[in-house]
Amino acid sequence: MVQSIHYVGTGKKCSILGAGLNVVAAGFDGQVDGALLTACWLSEHMPATVILGAQWGDEGKGKLVDRLAESASMVARFQGGNNAGHTVVLGDRVLKFHLLPSGITREDCRLVLGDGMVVDPWVLDQELRGWTDETGQEVRGQRLFISERAHVILRYHRLLDGLDTVIGTTGRGIGPTYADKINRIGVRFGDVVELLADDAALTAMAARMTASLAAGGLDEPITADDLRKDLSWVQTTYASSIANTGLMLDHALSLGERIILEGAQGCLLDIDQGTYPFVTSSVTSRGNATHGAGIHPGHVDDVIGITKAYITRVGNGAMPTELEDEVGHHLGTVGHEFGTTTGRKRRCGWFDAVVMRHAQRVNGFTTLALTKLDVLGGLDTLRICVGYRLDGQDITEMPVSASALARCEPIYLDMPGFAAMTDAGWLDLARHANANGLGFSALPQAAQDYVARLESLLGVTVSSVGVGPDRDATIDRR
Repeated sequence: MVQSIHYVGTGKKCSILGAGLNVVAAGFDGQVDGALLTACWLSEHMPATVILGAQWGDEGKGKLVDRLAESASMVARFQGGNNAGHTVVLGDRVLKFHLLPSGITREDCRLVLGDGMVVDPWVLDQELRGWTDETGQEVRGQRLFISERAHVILRYHRLLDGLDTVIGTTGRGIGPTYADKINRIGVRFGDVVELLADDAALTAMAARMTASLAAGGLDEPITADDLRKDLSWVQTTYASSIANTGLMLDHALSLGERIILEGAQGCLLDIDQGTYPFVTSSVTSRGNATHGAGIHPGHVDDVIGITKAYITRVGNGAMPTELEDEVGHHLGTVGHEFGTTTGRKRRCGWFDAVVMRHAQRVNGFTTLALTKLDVLGGLDTLRICVGYRLDGQDITEMPVSASALARCEPIYLDMPGFAAMTDAGWLDLARHANANGLGFSALPQAAQDYVARLESLLGVTVSSVGVGPDRDATIDRR
């Protein structure tokens, strides 16, 4: 017997074979953002895939998510805000996103801004308008959904963030919004309607914001009318998109759909596990992926860590392998190392196995996706940091103190380099390798040896190697 169950909100249909499957419940009808969902629960759920940055961000997560989203029904972000930056290259088109998940390029893929995010609705509106202008597609309430639990970034938060002169933040209001969240005085998308009906709450909030800005030396009064106007616009603009997205993701997994949980920033910017205090204001690591998406951790089997073949960092804080010589210039120039979000030049250095081992311990990556291997082409010698020398002692683990990390001197392992190729040459090599099942054997021998050495140092298999900016310039392991 075949049961056909229709997921009205998405246009998807699943056929459930009675034989061999335990249908726990069927015919559940729930109202989510105006879309009637008829869902079924199976004894076996499709696992979600988590994609995380394993360094200080800018590792190439967007490109990988874009590739994997071809076979996914939903891509969900679970933390951060528009301090993220994802670049996807499609032929002559270069697409840059700060809030929209990278699955935006796949027309059949739904997009979720999850519970753990802080969202600037004005920046999001700009991105959505740009997407509509370029493609003619309107995704609000059709493909894009914002968690009712996600927090709203307001003008006040951006103003307050602009006062930072120490950490080197993006100035987008991310930290102050998370601070309000932790202090339990923030505004969630699901709270907006209730707040608009509470004049006393708006007045108190405006007074608190004005006083906070004044304490920081900024004379920027915020009135209750200002807040009412802004929040009314938010509600009007996103009414069709605000939803219980955790429930939506759980339904999709129950229906056997493939879900990608897309991280922002990188493990070394994690508020708990990163190079504190030069970190972001959210948990960027594996433990927050499901929590910030609103589903339980048992849904995840596959965790892919993204790492460059070298390392970069934007903003302040120690970076033991940073290079300010000709090699550093080579990495920055050939790798086009400028921040997607800030436009700031990225600091470049040799691959650091010490910080990567820390990232692996915290996240338990099932595989690694290595990006920008092509950028190393043309260097005679490749160096890998395998330890630090701190105050005369050799160590193999990252010290917790920022000042101690700044005193660390890298201990290097040297390996032979390989010849440079053009972007077109690397792209042809990748297409040939994938079409003929050659895997990494298509790479120059020195490049193969370099990848193998990284695997042995980190104890994790590399599943793919990026050799250029194009979507197809990625070689999959055989």
